[in-house]
Amino acid sequence: MDVLVLIDKLDDLIHNARTVPLTDSVMIDREEIYDILDQMRSTIPEEIKQARWIVKERQEMLAEAKAEAERLLAEANEKATRLASEEDIVRLAEKQAKEVIEESREREREIRLGAEDYADEVLGNLEVNLEKFLAAVRRGRERLQGRDADLQA
Repeated sequence: MDVLVLIDKLDDLIHNARTVPLTDSVMIDREEIYDILDQMRSTIPEEIKQARWIVKERQEMLAEAKAEAERLLAEANEKATRLASEEDIVRLAEKQAKEVIEESREREREIRLGAEDYADEVLGNLEVNLEKFLAAVRRGRERLQGRDADLQA
């Protein structure tokens, strides 16, 4: 039985007890009081036991909640570290990509300038050779014209 119910019974017993004439005292059946007190004594340990069980359950739930919170926090920290690391990797990769692009552009410029210089040199040699060939062709034509003039005269 609930202790509060027993306390209410005790209160009712005292409240409804007969008064002693000309005093503030009341007459109460001793056996009824002892019976209620015995019930209270037997009920209180059970309620204390239940209260202790409730406290224990609460502590276990709090410990589980704390462990879960710590696990979630550790996961969040691990994920944040992983993302930061991935971000660093991405930044490094982007930096290296920019460096490779710059090196490629510089190399392309060097190759292009080298190719232009080579082409100019080849064209210059071709021009010199063509001038020599053209001079030879002119001399040959002049000789031919000189013979034709000698033949006609």
